[in-house]
This record gives sequence, C-alpha cells and structure tokens, in this order.
Amino acid sequence: MSDQFKYKRLSKDDAAVLLVDHQSGLITLVQDFSPGEFKNNVLALADIAQFFKLPTILTTSFEDGPNGPLVPELKEAFPDAPFIPRPGQINAWDNEDFRNAIKATGRKQLIIAGVVTEVCVAFPALSAIEEGYEVFVVTDASGTFNEVTRHAAWNRMAEAGAQLMSWFGVACELHRDWRNDIEGLGSLLSNHIPNYRNLISSYLAKTSK
Repeated sequence: MSDQFKYKRLSKDDAAVLLVDHQSGLITLVQDFSPGEFKNNVLALADIAQFFKLPTILTTSFEDGPNGPLVPELKEAFPDAPFIPRPGQINAWDNEDFRNAIKATGRKQLIIAGVVTEVCVAFPALSAIEEGYEVFVVTDASGTFNEVTRHAAWNRMAEAGAQLMSWFGVACELHRDWRNDIEGLGSLLSNHIPNYRNLISSYLAKTSK
C-alpha cells in the first residue's frame, strides 16, 4: 500500500533542537502548565539536547518589547549555540538568520518547543514541514493560554505531519537502548522526575551489592 504507515524515529545523528521564544515576558502567558512544571519540562529538554550533543538553536522575538529577553537558564545552558534575536518576525522561519542556522546543522529532523504553542511553535513547525523537514513538537516544553488553544495548535500541526511528543518520549527514542548508557540517562530522568529517582536509586543499590 502506498499510504502504509512508516515509523519515523528520532535519530541523535540527524536531529537538531529549536527553542523558540522562551522569553521572560511570553512565559508569563503559559497557563496550561504550572510555572514550576513548565520550567522543569523546558530544562529537561535542554538537558536532553546537551546529553545527546544535539545542535541547538535559540531564538527570541522582539526582545525590546513586552516579550522580554530569553530566560537566563537557557542562555547559560547553551553559551555557544546560535542565538537569533528576531527584530520583529512573528514566525521564526521568516527570519533568514534562523533558517540559515538550521541549514548549517545539516540535520533534517527538527525538535521544536516554544511559547506560545499556536504561534511561536506552530508557525515555524508548519513552515519547516513545507520545506521537507521532519518535525517533532515537544508538547510539554511548549505552553500557551489554555487547553483549548493548545489542542487547536496540536491538531493543526499533527494534521500537517508533525509528530507530537513529550520530552520523556524524545529522550527515550533518541537513546534507543538502555545498554548505551544506563546511569547517564537515568540521572537525567531522575533530575526532572522525582519518582524516577526512586527507580534509579533502587537499581543502583541492587547493582552495587
């Protein structure tokens, strides 16, 4: 069958991470997650990008206006990553420097998260799909006003071909096999999921005997 489903997996050798408009002003609009939960999810995605050594691109929109600067934790996490402060373009894809930074990675899979979901995530996601990229949207590291607008954005992107994932799903799909690194990924997950720390602590206590 020509329309037979094909499982397109994330590959650490072909994926890049786009963190779009996680800005101090915009982030106050996020109401579909609690502030602490959302911050944890965003930083978990940042840790995943670092753990798997994925090219990461940061961008902001109209920093001098009410959107505010990039949250400091991301700037500290990626001091050498391309950073594109867009002067006004709402859709990051409309910024040539942003597109060129993506092309320079040589990657065809784009892991996208941002604020707000139906604009700062959806617009570049749809644009990237149109350009032939495989797009993976990290749903819990992207936030917006409420669940109605969130689901409208998710539906729009999914219907266009984007894959919707959680940061935990992204980590596991990139890792593929626990034998690649048990304690490394285990520590990463433990740092962002308290209950997972219990699981890893139990495993380490068992294996250290």
